[in-house]
Amino acid sequence: MSTIDLHTLTGAYALGALSEQESAAFTRHLAECPACTQEVRELQETAARLALAVAEVPPAGLRTRVMAALPEVRQVPPRGRHATVVPLRRGMRHRLPYLAAAACLVVAALAGGLAVNARNEADQQRDRTVRAEQQTAAISALMAAPDATFHTTALKGGGRGTVVASQQRGQTAFLYHGLPALSGKRVYELWYSRNGAMEPAGLVQTGSSSGAMLLTGGPQGADGVGVTAEPPGGSSRPTTPPLAVLRV
Repeated sequence: MSTIDLHTLTGAYALGALSEQESAAFTRHLAECPACTQEVRELQETAARLALAVAEVPPAGLRTRVMAALPEVRQVPPRGRHATVVPLRRGMRHRLPYLAAAACLVVAALAGGLAVNARNEADQQRDRTVRAEQQTAAISALMAAPDATFHTTALKGGGRGTVVASQQRGQTAFLYHGLPALSGKRVYELWYSRNGAMEPAGLVQTGSSSGAMLLTGGPQGADGVGVTAEPPGGSSRPTTPPLAVLRV
């Protein structure tokens, strides 16, 4: 196996997809190739983060609702004490059925609202989990594609990015690590470079310094993927010089 062939096996090695003989040869190669060693380390870290992406977490408002409901939970009375009966005034006795009915309506309304909110949050969380699972499966398949190419570079301002592309699958992914937060609520936007023109290919999720995403559109005819810092919501064309341009 030639050195050029070994350089293309970083993704398969990181996912444990090599045969025993190939894995042994690539392990020897890593001792002599710092670039491949760094790329394998980053791909393994990204694979671990992709696995975490499908883990389900409780809805954000669950703890708040539980804590808010605690004062309504009936308490066990202290032992050894006798309850004191306070007689109701005549007017209060007449109003008691109406007060009880009103209290029941309030409790029913609150319970119904909490149930609807809980169901909506559960549905939203389930949708997010399904989308994360689908994207994770797609990126894993892309990284294991026979013709997958991996190109890694450092971004101006900090962080590193890796572009994984497969012509056979018609897909491109962007794996990133250590991206610093941008000032002024600006966002990282990805672009396909085709014949000197830049085409929007998606926004990197805000608030996350590391992760992976599929680009909008395929790599056919593209010679590179650019990364820029854009105003909130992104732009139809780059407004700043690229922070990095990675080959496809």
